Amino acid sequence: MSKILIVEDEESIAELEKDYLELSGFEVEIENDGTEGLSKALKEDYDLLILDLMLPGTDGLEICKKVREVKNTPIIMVSAKKEDIDKIRGLGLGADDYITKPFSPSEMVARVKAHMARYERLIGSGQPSNEIIEIRGLKIDKTARRVWINGEEKTFTTKEFDLLTFLAQNPNHVFTKEELFSKIWDMESIGDIATVTVHIKKIREKIEFNTAKPQYIETIWGVGYRFKV
Repeated sequence: MSKILIVEDEESIAELEKDYLELSGFEVEIENDGTEGLSKALKEDYDLLILDLMLPGTDGLEICKKVREVKNTPIIMVSAKKEDIDKIRGLGLGADDYITKPFSPSEMVARVKAHMARYERLIGSGQPSNEIIEIRGLKIDKTARRVWINGEEKTFTTKEFDLLTFLAQNPNHVFTKEELFSKIWDMESIGDIATVTVHIKKIREKIEFNTAKPQYIETIWGVGYRFKV
């Protein structure tokens, strides 16, 4: 049974999330304090984390950052704040998804299932040899989920890696932001298209010599993005 950790200081919301997730067959633990939640997330093995942004002790952004340094566990951030800056900060630190309160519990369950299915596919595809993509100075090891640029290894979050790999596997094809959101986030792209822009920016900072003149991921103005070969 897949195990989920909810770090949420509003007990009524945490219990509601837990009830719906347990009805869908997940084992769920709740932690109301951020510092305790971080400790649990690092010490124990969970299949997915649901983190509130504003927490006593250690906030959700810090938990996300610390966990992402050592684990690729899918992370969903939850917040009552609608400001784009919070979304960008949360996603930039390695969160896989972001939900704004109030939300329907069934939507959360759907997103949890989508992220867990994707993660299971990624870790469960036991291939005999590593699948490598090499384009000029860029090297992507799909099996080990590692990336090098001109021999120097770069650290990527789960979604940054997925997005880069998808584009590299479909060179010279122009994808809209909506298409990329739907492909990489496994759900209908409603409202959070800015997520794609944030992730493209983060990827460029890691692989491009000059982000103003990208040699790998081109912006096709008014349309979307293309991986250039």
